[in-house]
Amino acid sequence: APPAKRLDAEMAAFLDRVNRTGDIDPVLRAAKAHLWFVTIHSFDDGNGRIARAIADWALARSENSSRRYYSMSAQIRRERKEYYDILERTQKNTLDITEWMQWFLSCLGRAITGTETSLAAVFEKARFWKTYAHLALNERQCLMLNKLLDGDFEGKLTSSKWAKLTKCSQDTAQRDILDLIEHGILVKDPAGGRSTSYSLKRPAQDSQ
Repeated sequence: APPAKRLDAEMAAFLDRVNRTGDIDPVLRAAKAHLWFVTIHSFDDGNGRIARAIADWALARSENSSRRYYSMSAQIRRERKEYYDILERTQKNTLDITEWMQWFLSCLGRAITGTETSLAAVFEKARFWKTYAHLALNERQCLMLNKLLDGDFEGKLTSSKWAKLTKCSQDTAQRDILDLIEHGILVKDPAGGRSTSYSLKRPAQDSQ
């Protein structure tokens, strides 16, 4: 951080540079703005949060849109160790910020990819429920299907787990499962006997 007596001048220079347009690729400007602000360290606390917000603002500005489905700030929080490592190396070394810029762009790519994956899951879930909207499924069935769709389920689905999670009897769990099999929503896994388990048959897998 610069000496306190230079803080006003540094912030004025920062604001002038970050509000310019056309002199540098806007995504690179977002990367530089984040690094510059967090290095100025103008507040006792919260500099990192503000720097992340500035980066998100600059990225939104670069896209000329108020809507973005990814968050650079959230991705940086997920990679906080790598973030602090690269930040420390950049601030302690020379004025060369190439490594920081490369990391920022890579992090941005991961933020976008992660959001695409999340959106794909949301769309798939929406398609699933649209496909079976005509069925009168009970609350237990909806609960368990949502767990399977969200990946919020450990191990294989069995009637015992169904009964435990939905707080119903084993017989009721079995009836719920058989009903979903009849509707083509669940399929019985190859292994049978006492270890009988079931899997979700997503609409995209249907042959029809």
